[in-house]
Amino acid sequence: MLPLALILRAKGFSVEGSDRSLDQGRLAQKFQFLRDRGIALHAQDGSGVTQADQVLVTSAAVEETVPDVQAARRLGVPVMRRAELLAQLFNAAPQSIAIGGTSGKSTTTGMIGWILHHASRDPTIMNGAIMKNFITPQIPFAGAVVGSGDAFISEVDESDGSIALFNPRIAIVNNISLDHKTMDELRALFRDFVAKAEIAVLNLDNEETKALAASLPPRAVSTYSLTDPSAHLLAHGLRPSLEGIDFDVTERETGVRAKVHLQVPGAHNVSNALAALCAARACGLSLRDAAEALSGFCGIKRRFERVGTANGVTIIDDFAHNPDKIAATLDTLHAFPGRLLVMFQPHGYRPLKHMQSELIACFAENLNEGDALVMPEPVYYGGTTERLVTSEDIVRGVKFQSHDAFAFADRAACGDKLIALAQPGDRIIIMGARDDTLPEFAAELLRRLS
Repeated sequence: MLPLALILRAKGFSVEGSDRSLDQGRLAQKFQFLRDRGIALHAQDGSGVTQADQVLVTSAAVEETVPDVQAARRLGVPVMRRAELLAQLFNAAPQSIAIGGTSGKSTTTGMIGWILHHASRDPTIMNGAIMKNFITPQIPFAGAVVGSGDAFISEVDESDGSIALFNPRIAIVNNISLDHKTMDELRALFRDFVAKAEIAVLNLDNEETKALAASLPPRAVSTYSLTDPSAHLLAHGLRPSLEGIDFDVTERETGVRAKVHLQVPGAHNVSNALAALCAARACGLSLRDAAEALSGFCGIKRRFERVGTANGVTIIDDFAHNPDKIAATLDTLHAFPGRLLVMFQPHGYRPLKHMQSELIACFAENLNEGDALVMPEPVYYGGTTERLVTSEDIVRGVKFQSHDAFAFADRAACGDKLIALAQPGDRIIIMGARDDTLPEFAAELLRRLS
C-alpha cells in the first residue's frame, strides 16, 4: 500500500490512510515517512472516511467488517481493492511491464527498474519490497519510483487472483509452484496473463513456465535458462561467492555474449537476472548495456540480506516464505561451509495449512545434518482466521525426518533458542513475510551475540 500511496501522491492526488499497525503502535518510522510526504493518517475506526467524493482503497487483508469499510458503505463511498487501482494506472502506461510468478518477483522488478533507470528511460516502478538502489536519506522506504518516462514496471500478484486485472505489453513469469492456490488455478491465471501480452518472458528451467512457452506463438515469447540451449538467453560459467555471483550470458539469435556481475548471490538470482535481461531486450536495449547496468544493482531489502557478524556468527534476513523460496535460500547457503540455524515464521495460518506437507518436505530435504529449524506461531495482527495447522505440526513432521526442529509459542523464545545454539561459524537465517518487524528481530539478535 505504501508504494501505491507514494505514486498517487506524486501524481497530485490527495492521499490519506489508516492501518491496524498504526493503531497498534508499530512501525512508527514508516508512518512518519508517509506524514512527511503530506499523507494524513487516521485511526482505523471510520473517522477518516467522511465524504462521498472520497475513494477507499483497501489491501487484500482488509475485511468487510473493518470500520473504514463500514463507513464507506454508509456514505456511498466507492471501495476499490489496491490491485484494481494499480491496474488502472499500469494499463494506461505506453510501456507496461508486469512481473509475475511464485518467486523472484520483487528482485526481478528491481532489476528491470534499475536497468531502465540506468538507460535514462525514467521509469515508474511499483515494487512490493524496498529497492536498495533507490534509497536516499529522504526516501528510506523506496518501494516505488515515480518517473516521467513511458515505462511502468510492476510486480503482480497471483495469490488473490488480481493478476487477471493487468494487461501488460511485456509479461514476465519467473516460475509457477504451489503457494496460495491450487496448481490448476495457477495455470489458468498465468495462461490468461501471458496471452494478453505482446511479449511473454518465460523461464525454461521451470516445467510450468516451459509449458506456457510452448503454448504461445514463437514470435510472442522470449525465453531464458541456465541449462536449456534452446533459450533465447542462456547463462553459463556461474562463479558464486558469498557476496554475489558472476556469470556469462549468450544470446542465441545473435551470438552476442556478455559478462554479468551480480551483487546478490545464488543461482536463483541468475535466473532473475536473465528475466530482467530479456525484458530489457524487449524494450530495445542491447544485451551488453543491460548486463553492464545489472552490475550496479544492489538488491532488495530482506532478500538474502546480511545483517552482520558477531563472535563468528553471521545473521541473514530473508523474505523466504514458501517452499521454492526457502529451498533456494538454503541451497545458496549450503554452497559454503557452516551450520544453518533457521528461524521460519509463517506468514499466516491459512498458507501454513495450504502448504503443510510441502513445507515439511522442503525442510526435510534442504536441511543438512547439524542444521536446526526454530519456528514461532504464524504472524497475526487481527482479522478472522482458522488455526487448524500450527508451527508445531510442521516441526513434528521435520523432526520425524531426523532433523533438529523446535516450536515455540512466541518469537522471543525462538530468539533465546537461537542464541543458545549459536557457535562460531554458524549462520542464523531469519525467514518470513508480512512482518516488518523481522529486521528489528534480526538486528536485536546481532546485538545479543555481540
